[in-house]
Amino acid sequence: IEKQVAALEFRRMFSNPADPNNCFLDIQAGAGGTEAQDWAEMLSRMYGRWFDLRGWKWEVTDALAGDSAGLKSVTFRVEGENAYGFCKAERGVHRLVRISPFDANKRRHTSFASIFALPVVDDNVSIKVEEKDLRVDTYRASGAGGQHVNKTSSAVRLTHVPTGIVVQCQNERSQLRNRELAMKLLMAKLYQRKREEERAKLDELEKNKKDIGWGSQIRSYVFHPYNLVKDHRTGVSTSNVQNVMDGDLEEFIKAFLMGKRYNKKGGGEVVEELEIEEEP
Repeated sequence: IEKQVAALEFRRMFSNPADPNNCFLDIQAGAGGTEAQDWAEMLSRMYGRWFDLRGWKWEVTDALAGDSAGLKSVTFRVEGENAYGFCKAERGVHRLVRISPFDANKRRHTSFASIFALPVVDDNVSIKVEEKDLRVDTYRASGAGGQHVNKTSSAVRLTHVPTGIVVQCQNERSQLRNRELAMKLLMAKLYQRKREEERAKLDELEKNKKDIGWGSQIRSYVFHPYNLVKDHRTGVSTSNVQNVMDGDLEEFIKAFLMGKRYNKKGGGEVVEELEIEEEP
């Protein structure tokens, strides 16, 4: 019976048709310059470790280096069982509180970064992109990637003129491979847009990308004056910050996907059902 209940709960976690798909996971640094960009890079490492722990295949398709440290943005392509189903649980703003390593006065700083996930569109999904609707720009890649990166214009930027959607990829040696990955990301974004149109929510995608700041965070990571990682949606928390930064995210993600909220009441832990709004 326990196995049957577990199987039912698992199926409930992945009720969206796109949940089994591979996905793109995007990290954007919030305002705050170097502090936020360093936090974005810390999150990119955390998610890379999480992907590895799950045995997923992943690659960086695009990255924009910070002004003096860290990353302004980075996009992963993730392949694995229910990759999108899991990664969508991380969408939202992630907040860091710590003593800044960039502040000579060793003051406490708060930084923000946003996470967003998109399902990779299967080849059998009917999304048509006319060549005449595409503007293709090539340019020399920047940032890490070896000496070959800047020798040729291998980076590719695609603009879908009718919708204004812009995607880019620069992390492969081959311009052809970069274009292929950029097309997959464009298809994912067009697929998402199509779903939204079907539900008369044309702007839902941008609304889901909450403002990167106070009041919109889903999880806080406190390194000072104490150690705590807390998910504000479910109440799940741990003082083992290092484990979390090393990719131990399962408890946070599964609690959210299963619609559980953990509250401390009367000295005991009470589990409540969360009302989770279905995505478009």
